[in-house]
Amino acid sequence: MKWPAKRPDDQAPEPAETGPALIHALDGFLAAGGAPRLAADNMVTGRGEVVHSFEVDRYIDYRARRPMIGFFHDHYQEYTDPRLDVVLEHDTVGAPYFVLAGPEPDFAWESFIDELQDVVQSNGIVITLGLGAVPMGVPHTRPAVITTHATRPELIDRVNLWTPELQIPSSAQALLEYRFGQRGLDAAGYVVHVPHYVSQVEYPPGAVALLDAIVDRTGLQLDYGRLKAAQEATMADISAQIAEQDSSEVLSGLEEQYDAFARGAAQSLLAEENSIPSGDELADQFERYLAREQRKNDG
Repeated sequence: MKWPAKRPDDQAPEPAETGPALIHALDGFLAAGGAPRLAADNMVTGRGEVVHSFEVDRYIDYRARRPMIGFFHDHYQEYTDPRLDVVLEHDTVGAPYFVLAGPEPDFAWESFIDELQDVVQSNGIVITLGLGAVPMGVPHTRPAVITTHATRPELIDRVNLWTPELQIPSSAQALLEYRFGQRGLDAAGYVVHVPHYVSQVEYPPGAVALLDAIVDRTGLQLDYGRLKAAQEATMADISAQIAEQDSSEVLSGLEEQYDAFARGAAQSLLAEENSIPSGDELADQFERYLAREQRKNDG
């Protein structure tokens, strides 16, 4: 089952972008399933040029997100320095793009945005594209759904199935897009909906959906075959776990509600009483799967 990702008339909007894009994925609030980080890791080749490094001491709360360091017998070594860099990369045919990836700033959001604006304008970047992921009441058996947003309507390039009006906690990425819009700079973003019962472990299908959105919009030629292979393996693992736990009825309730929402027969992705299991019930059903995945990540 697949729903349209493009506009109803299947015509792309008039492109506003005539130069390179900056894709940003900050590891913090909008990071369900690690999808933005996985997508950014795929776009950073290791051969790119760092065009700007943020002074992380100004922006990071080390006690809130302690970097890892190794302890070997009687000494410390292998400290992982937090980095927040803007990197110039090129796709498989040489087209340029910029990537900003790393920890979401804890402090001085306005200063961070001002500093990034200088980078954007001095490097001829015509649009910034944010990647995010949120846990939602969606089943993994349906195509990943993305909510897109932008500083002006002409930059919206796909239909949103979910169109809420609500107050949410802000993030550095959200404020970045808002401030850029106020200043006449083009900015847009994609948020993938990650099944809430797997949002605490790596979920490659979410990363693949985000990269698909970037490729559809920019025309960049990106190689993410390994990520697609990881997506297939993850889906197989989840299916095996459902079969092992005999959880098909649990999943079918979520599928029914989601399908009703996609058809317009339901107004919300929130569960109605007695219609689908609660988040806690789903978490219980997938407890062994999550524990197994966590052991994989730790090992």
